[in-house]
Amino acid sequence: MRAVVLHEFGPAENLRTEVLPDPVPGPGQVRIAVRAAGVHFVETVMRRGEGSAMAPPLPELPAVLGGEVAGTVESVGPEVGAEWLGRSVVVSRSTPGGYAELTVADAGNLHVIPDGLGFEAAVTMVMTGATTMGLLGEARLRPGDVVLVTSAAGGVGRLVVQYARSLGATVIGAAGGRAKADAVRELGADIAVDYDVPGWEREVAARLGGRRVTAVLDGVSGERGAAAFELLADGGRYVVIGWSSQRAFEPEPGLLAERRITFTNALHRLLAAPEEGPAREREALAAAAEGRWVPAVQAFPLSRAAQAHAALERRETTGKVVLVP
Repeated sequence: MRAVVLHEFGPAENLRTEVLPDPVPGPGQVRIAVRAAGVHFVETVMRRGEGSAMAPPLPELPAVLGGEVAGTVESVGPEVGAEWLGRSVVVSRSTPGGYAELTVADAGNLHVIPDGLGFEAAVTMVMTGATTMGLLGEARLRPGDVVLVTSAAGGVGRLVVQYARSLGATVIGAAGGRAKADAVRELGADIAVDYDVPGWEREVAARLGGRRVTAVLDGVSGERGAAAFELLADGGRYVVIGWSSQRAFEPEPGLLAERRITFTNALHRLLAAPEEGPAREREALAAAAEGRWVPAVQAFPLSRAAQAHAALERRETTGKVVLVP
């Protein structure tokens, strides 16, 4: 099979397409012909060899990164029924990683892809969608909220915007670049701004006309997260849902107490409760199949995994990045 292999930590070009032996499913496992493989920003951090509290442990090299895949079951191992053969499935954990034409996964972790949902949409929802479900559970948004979403054009951010709009909240979407801001506006955000333009936070304040933000769902952190915090009303909620800037922002406890602001690192909360993952995966897939959420996908050929990583690092992508063998 063809796979994208990392032999040495470093820049994106270290990801190279090679031919590897086909993986063999063991007891309780199936082999999947991959039709779509998800790519995460955190995988760019791992590829560089940088440790982080928000990232899984670094892999042993050589490594095939990824793990979430959608495809067709082409063979089964011992103790797995033949009824799985030919089924369209999606899974969030596979071995070797998902950057490959074939991968192996435990049958107990598989989800049958709902009717009407394509492979690329399914692989988006099984992890990014499920993560968003968990993050929204921490945010506890309400219909009367004024919600500011940063990194609003990303895979998680787009789903958050859709959810907040469905509640009837006022939604402000902030993203990097005019094209991304336009994409967020098309999702239905009441206000969409380009946070690469200096003074974007003043534009938001002016357009709110005296209203204040009651909930920030911050997917970027760093300086933009700090600017979003300044827009937050006293008594509001600040929820960390990402860290694409790779620069932490966390207000001083005294300031939070003075302004009665609740600060929640939702990503840390999710990492501490992995047992909730399967239920969120099922819920996210159902939301997409029923049309309640419409995931956005930016697909790259498997052979262009390095370009996909580089585009993610330059914040040039919109929606979920997916590799297609």
